[in-house]
Amino acid sequence: MKRILILCLLMITAFPMVFAGGSKEAAEPTASSAAKTVLQFWTWRPEDTDFYNKQIALFEAQNPGIQVVQTAHKNTEYNTILTAALSGGSGPDVFQGRAYGGLATFADSHYLEPLEQWLPELKNYSASALLGATSPTDGKIYGSPAVSQTVFMYYNKSVYNELGLEIPRTWNALIANFEAMKKAGYLPLANGAKDGWTLETMLGGMGHAFYGANDFYNAVIKGETNFMDPRFIKMIEKMKSLTPYMPDLFMGVGYEDMRADFFNEIAGHIIAGSYEAGFFKAQNPDLDFDMFAIPGESASVPAYVSVYADMNFAMNAATKNKEASVKFLKFLSSREFGNAMISDLKMISSVPGVDAGDDAFIARVLELQKNATPFLFLVGFRYQQPTGSSLWQAAAQGVMAGTLTPAAAAKQIQDGIASYYKPFQK
Repeated sequence: MKRILILCLLMITAFPMVFAGGSKEAAEPTASSAAKTVLQFWTWRPEDTDFYNKQIALFEAQNPGIQVVQTAHKNTEYNTILTAALSGGSGPDVFQGRAYGGLATFADSHYLEPLEQWLPELKNYSASALLGATSPTDGKIYGSPAVSQTVFMYYNKSVYNELGLEIPRTWNALIANFEAMKKAGYLPLANGAKDGWTLETMLGGMGHAFYGANDFYNAVIKGETNFMDPRFIKMIEKMKSLTPYMPDLFMGVGYEDMRADFFNEIAGHIIAGSYEAGFFKAQNPDLDFDMFAIPGESASVPAYVSVYADMNFAMNAATKNKEASVKFLKFLSSREFGNAMISDLKMISSVPGVDAGDDAFIARVLELQKNATPFLFLVGFRYQQPTGSSLWQAAAQGVMAGTLTPAAAAKQIQDGIASYYKPFQK
């Protein structure tokens, strides 16, 4: 009897354990929730996180079986982080990719998935947009063109009205406006030189006024001239001449400082890209600004702006979620998303058929683009190492800091590109 009683007690004790095991199993994810595909989406614009979260929510509502996780990296660190991830066989499924040589580097390393077979709508994009998404090595398209950017001079309209200034039609008139602002206690020009890439933006805003816009660009691409051209050296001298109007200790003034000086209305001007407009308004809704193309020495010569394809949405060649990635890419390539880029971010979408007519800022940028020239080093000389961009950025910092003469900087750039660029080796 004692043995039977012990056996019964053991069985009674075991029953809760069985039920407990059953409860644990019920707490596991269901088959339906486990089947949801999770896409990793990377960008280089932390300032646009809210915009993309809003758009991702719209996509997920249309595609309940897909979850998109956004990760935004600092723009200056993005390429390094992305390269390390992709070379290690991981990284995001879909991501913001660079254009021109920045895209070609990843495509040639077989990190990107060719997209024509997945996105037949790419055939509807403009040739200029597709140029930034196409590898010159194999001619395949590796990105869905997202936006184009334009570089020009922003100015504070309230300050202009206060001081009775007019939009300058010559370089001397621009300098006179700078002098008037400086005398009134404003910082005339917010641009600094701590971050080399912002000096390339500065080149994109004012360089063509002196080196000759499309005439020089076409000639230097063909090797009919080079960067020792007196026009190019004069342009560097003109850039150096702007330092009295830039912030104190401008060599230590970085990108975020520049933007803050402008949207906080400390500075009256900033040379920057069209991508800044939405950010400026978000930071200071009362900021009254407009833009103009920086003029050259004669009012009879049209003032130009630099234009370039900025961003492509790309797919990781190693992704295990190609079908879901394609769905997300199609969403990012849709007219609805392109219209949202215009209305919310004030960026010029590359998507065919978007409605840009009702946005005053976009209309103004398109007006300036009537006299457009390619963004010199970014468009023309980013395909091999050392890139024209890296050479310019280092040389320009040397000039602004006073350690290089304009002529020495031009030679440094010319020698670096001539080491591989065949038209310069004739």
